[in-house]
Amino acid sequence: MNNYSLALNVQQRPEVLERVLRVARHRGFKVANLSMQLNSNNSTSIDMLVESEREIGLLTNQINKLIDVIDCRVLVSDPSAALAKQKG
Repeated sequence: MNNYSLALNVQQRPEVLERVLRVARHRGFKVANLSMQLNSNNSTSIDMLVESEREIGLLTNQINKLIDVIDCRVLVSDPSAALAKQKG
């Protein structure tokens, strides 16, 4: 199982988190950790740790297509580094 750490910047809308999680589920990714913070510029920062055997590009390409997503970046794509970040 591969672990990936993602950083998303999204617009503050009630439905945006649901859309992101729906894409993750439909693409076969398990959300292992999720944290979010409201920003003063009407955006929200979301940090996600996801697990899957699938290529991370399958998820990030679809998340970036969502209308309320400003950007989605892969912070860590090394399985051992992602586990160390989660535990630390």
